[in-house]
Amino acid sequence: MLPPFPRSSNFHTGRKPPKPSFSSSFSFFAVETSSPMDFQVVVLAGGYSKTLVPLVSKDMPKALLPVANKEVLYYVLELLEQNNLKDLIVVVEGESAALRIGSWISSNFVDRLHVEVAAVPEDVGTAGALRAIDHHLTASDILVVSGDLVCDVYPGAVAAAHRRHDAVVTSMLCSVPVSGTTDSGSSGAKDKAKKPGRYNIIGLDPTKQFLLHVASGVELEKDVRVQKSILRAVGQMEIRADLMDAHMYAFKRSVLQEVLNQKDTFQSLRRDVLPYLVRSQLRSELTLNGVQAEENGNDKDGSQNSKILLSQLLSNASTPSFHELYALGLNGSTPHPRKTHKCCVYIASKSNYCVRLNSIQAFCDINRDVIGDASHISGYSFSAQNNVIHPTAVLGSKTTVGPQCMLGEGSKMGDKCSVKKSVIGRHCRIGSNVKVVNSVVMDHVSIGDGCSIQGSIICSNVQLQERVVLKDCQVGAEYVVTAGSEHKGESLAKKEKQ
Repeated sequence: MLPPFPRSSNFHTGRKPPKPSFSSSFSFFAVETSSPMDFQVVVLAGGYSKTLVPLVSKDMPKALLPVANKEVLYYVLELLEQNNLKDLIVVVEGESAALRIGSWISSNFVDRLHVEVAAVPEDVGTAGALRAIDHHLTASDILVVSGDLVCDVYPGAVAAAHRRHDAVVTSMLCSVPVSGTTDSGSSGAKDKAKKPGRYNIIGLDPTKQFLLHVASGVELEKDVRVQKSILRAVGQMEIRADLMDAHMYAFKRSVLQEVLNQKDTFQSLRRDVLPYLVRSQLRSELTLNGVQAEENGNDKDGSQNSKILLSQLLSNASTPSFHELYALGLNGSTPHPRKTHKCCVYIASKSNYCVRLNSIQAFCDINRDVIGDASHISGYSFSAQNNVIHPTAVLGSKTTVGPQCMLGEGSKMGDKCSVKKSVIGRHCRIGSNVKVVNSVVMDHVSIGDGCSIQGSIICSNVQLQERVVLKDCQVGAEYVVTAGSEHKGESLAKKEKQ
């Protein structure tokens, strides 16, 4: 059993963050995965994301935001449990968020998962979070999953690809959501102003198994620079702008720890660690026939001695003789050690669902999808009308709840209401003549008579007085919207006490 970390609320954000705090209120288990693949699993659950204000608050960390009336972290833990990955470290930024998330896990996954909750400083980033729990990473391979990922991709497939190619990193890629890439973290009405399109540029080998180039958030109008050494070695590269980094990675633990320790300014796995590993695939200082050359594309004589044939490596990557092959000199006569490593990808099928909840727009999209085209992810049984109405919910006279809608436990609706393509949470009180369209209403919300809500998010314990009109708005927790007011494209929230 691992000892709990010392508890401390004094967090710092310097290069060397303090050890994380493992809350002593939870059960602790030795992190020895029950998966036959023997991967150690780390879930990066984040904290209070600034890009999701006012949806997040001191009482609502990002990981507990509702998707079809289930916390987004539920979908991640459920997916791991279904894949027999039951021993986890859940890393949370900030101790108060860690306590809330840990308490929720204890209530919902008791006797189902073995979870350690680690509190790390806020704003350390994904790489910083792994650096903070460095001493608890002991398995040969680490599976890292973002806590905001809603998908139906089998994590074991990523792990299997990683082991098959003996890669230092395997990144899961999926199709960019229809509404667009969510890497910018911005969304909603404020996005209407046109900005230059930003994309993830992915370079793949012809077999689409190996990652040769990666650039995040680049503008396609600008030149994309690719290492000449990579192009020389592989012969051709397929450039893709329609794939998204899903934030599910398999890492060789020893290499990951080496990078995190040596590059102590790296904060992001996606923006720092992954590009570094990809760029350094041909970094090895080779001693070939007595000539030392550094694979950085700057060899002046262009001689064959300064090139390692990456295409030869990749084509033999899954064979038992692979290591023997690239340990030999080019003439095959004298073995020489090389540090060349492989970065791989697992590309999810277009039929798979895979979206991250990292923006307000993504929050809306995922809620819409999980009660719509991706309803198989929700785990709910849908009625003949293709909706989910809890047995304890009460509908007034001539009130209609359309297809691809959800009405939560204990909620009551008055007469002549209409709900279309929306999620309504638990224990809401909704008056008469209320229209809710393409919206998400969280728990314990009070909506007065005659209100109209379209394309909006209403957080928990909000009160909408009579005849309020909302279009493309977000209303933060416990806010009161005054009677008769109209709002369009606004964010309404109480000022939180410091």
